[in-house]
Amino acid sequence: MRWPHATAPAWIVHAGFLTCALGAGGGFALATPGVRAVIYTLVVIASIGLFVLALVSGHLAHPRPWLVAIGGLLLLLTDQLLWPYWIIDGHLGRAEGRPADLLLAAAHGLFMVGAAMAVRHRMSADAGGIVDAAMFGLCAGGALWIWVFEPHLPAGATPVGQAQVLTDVLALCAVIGCLLRMASAATGAARGTIGYLLLTVVLTGAALTAGALGVPHRGTWSGVLMLVAFLTIAAGAVHPGAPAAIEPTGVTERRPGRFHLGWLGVALSVNPAITAVQAIRGDDRAGPQLPVATLLVIPLVLIRFKQLSGQREKAERVLAYQASHDELTGLYNRRQIMAEIDRALATQHPVTVLLCDLDGFKPVNDRHGHAAGDEVLRTVAARLTAVAGQGHAVGRLGGDEFVVLCRSGTEAEVADLRDRIAGTVGAPIPLADATVSVGVTIGAARTTPCARLDRTALIAQADAAMYAGKQHRRARVA
Repeated sequence: MRWPHATAPAWIVHAGFLTCALGAGGGFALATPGVRAVIYTLVVIASIGLFVLALVSGHLAHPRPWLVAIGGLLLLLTDQLLWPYWIIDGHLGRAEGRPADLLLAAAHGLFMVGAAMAVRHRMSADAGGIVDAAMFGLCAGGALWIWVFEPHLPAGATPVGQAQVLTDVLALCAVIGCLLRMASAATGAARGTIGYLLLTVVLTGAALTAGALGVPHRGTWSGVLMLVAFLTIAAGAVHPGAPAAIEPTGVTERRPGRFHLGWLGVALSVNPAITAVQAIRGDDRAGPQLPVATLLVIPLVLIRFKQLSGQREKAERVLAYQASHDELTGLYNRRQIMAEIDRALATQHPVTVLLCDLDGFKPVNDRHGHAAGDEVLRTVAARLTAVAGQGHAVGRLGGDEFVVLCRSGTEAEVADLRDRIAGTVGAPIPLADATVSVGVTIGAARTTPCARLDRTALIAQADAAMYAGKQHRRARVA
């Protein structure tokens, strides 16, 4: 028996989350420092246990992102066991650069990696939108650092500590942007899990902000917010929508218009503009952090440009294929097969053209419908391609007329190919409600370099031969 059930009602998870959040948060706020450390440790252990239970039960269909998240929780548990009073005493977000800060940053890094894996798997069809969202988040994180965090850093903040807090802020903002993008495309039960993950990141950022701002009782506020963040990520793992939250969606890349690109340009200009204002004002607090944050956006911009370039190349390949191939059968269309004939005539090899006109196709089309007729044409096209092989080209002139271009070969080889075409095309064709057969009349025309026939004359000879063959068939039937 699998637990938690993928079909279980979501309200059970919501009720359990609210109960645990109120109980653990209220108990933490009212307890003594020693009891707070115990409550904090128990909540982390309970979150890890729920994750493991969801994985072992098979509830999480794609375990890799969740395993990375468990690694982050284990680092947080280690941090709590080594320094149980670090958050309680209000050190979170103070940029002190202590080992507890670095271990917390490493845990957040694992959360970011897990989120990136989940986003990449789910939004594979909207990779450009995810990169845009991450860029918006990074740019917003830079502005948040300048206006909120940096002005309130204590005098004892170390460069290492500032770099760690800045990294946390940027990473959290980037993940928030990506999760918001996922939430906008989510449907059904997946919204619940994505909502919990988004709330986890927001609560973690709020705990970091409370510590950085030095608000009264910041140890209490940071501790409560982090406790609830642990509970939200665990609730996301056991939510009924967790299996669907990482499943790939059918959302396609949104085509960026001028408005979208304009806002992206504004976002990318925020950090340089702030740096310029600081330089003009002679702000003594201005440091290298914001330019470094701006540099982190450059790889995302390059990735975005690469994606757009790849999309353009793919579109060009699709357009080139559509311009040269028949939409129904996938063979060369009339224009392309004529170009292939011209290229073959420019070589020093004998060229043979076989015009193939189907016999008995109209009755099939009239009796069984156009869908059946299209299926017959596709089947004939596949058979012609298989018989002709790689050395020859096959095209559709229109309707039920095809052409096979033989770029080389003796007359005997061409005659053998002609017989094999007649036998292969005439084989029964199974349809949805019946089995039909069509014949083929083939008109052949051959030229050598010495004859110097152009394409028009060659096609005319093959057409005349095909018409004579049809007249002979009709006379024989009569």
